[in-house]
Amino acid sequence: MKKSRILSTREIHRGRRFSFQQIEVQNTDPASPPIIRDIVRHPGAVVVLPITEDGRIIFIRNYRPAVDETLWELCAGTLDQKGESPAHCAARELVEETGYRAKTIENLGSFYTTPGLTDELMHAFLAKDLQFVGQSLEPGEEISVCLKGFDEIDEMIRSGEFRDAKSMVAMMLFYRKYHAKS
Repeated sequence: MKKSRILSTREIHRGRRFSFQQIEVQNTDPASPPIIRDIVRHPGAVVVLPITEDGRIIFIRNYRPAVDETLWELCAGTLDQKGESPAHCAARELVEETGYRAKTIENLGSFYTTPGLTDELMHAFLAKDLQFVGQSLEPGEEISVCLKGFDEIDEMIRSGEFRDAKSMVAMMLFYRKYHAKS
């Protein structure tokens, strides 16, 4: 299969965490004119599914200015320091946003969040053996914590109350690894 190729890249803007680039792409037909795409370059991120000993999932309610809504989500965050491992980021974000520390952080898999727009690769983790140590929210974060059972989460998805895709993907990866029948 022939592959399109990037002809040029131009940085449009460099933000605090992300950069914005315009790329020129030649598709597989060399007679076609190149196409221009705007891309968000992202350092990567994590989403964490913390599960209590009684099988409940720790969710957060998080205000998201991009959609001007407070959403139900699993805790998540962007890789901060150059070279920060996803597992370290997951442990850090878990404490910051939920107030729980995990003895066990297990990789569930990775996925691209929106490959038509960004190169963000998100790493999903399962957090177990939890101990409450208290939240350490960043300035400006408005996050509350709530424990939910699987039946309640399923109903929230069915009703449209739960709409955060990264959290749904992490739930699916968890379910597939631990509950799917062979």
